[in-house]
Amino acid sequence: MQKITPNLWFKGNAEEAVNYYLSVFPDSKIISSTRYPTEGLQDFQQEFAGKILTIDFELFGQIFTAINAGNDFTFNESVSFLVLCKDQAEIDYYWEKLISGGGQESVCGWLKDKYGLSWQINPENMGELMNKPGAFEKMMAMKKIIIAEF
Repeated sequence: MQKITPNLWFKGNAEEAVNYYLSVFPDSKIISSTRYPTEGLQDFQQEFAGKILTIDFELFGQIFTAINAGNDFTFNESVSFLVLCKDQAEIDYYWEKLISGGGQESVCGWLKDKYGLSWQINPENMGELMNKPGAFEKMMAMKKIIIAEF
């Protein structure tokens, strides 16, 4: 049993976001979902009556919960998810998939996907690469990590 599960607050598009992540990450799946009731909701919740409330899903064995809610909260860079990649091809794959459709590149292997969630796409041996002379400066000049440039 996983003791800690990240809960991700989406702005009414949790189902769309989960399906997007399932298309990006292999061996991913939906575990379960719940729906808002159709009665007894607060006024501000009425737009969600009968729609998805939560979706529990799994990426690489990590369980997440997507919460389908309003615009009260937004993602920011203070929380990100690190994807360790075996080689440049895998870095390229995740980078392109996660910035597609409106994502944004940042620096040092960081990006935001089209839902505003921050990701770090790094090689598995990033610690080893960072021990090379001048590695920090090289990394700071990169957006997507290019292993060969270390």
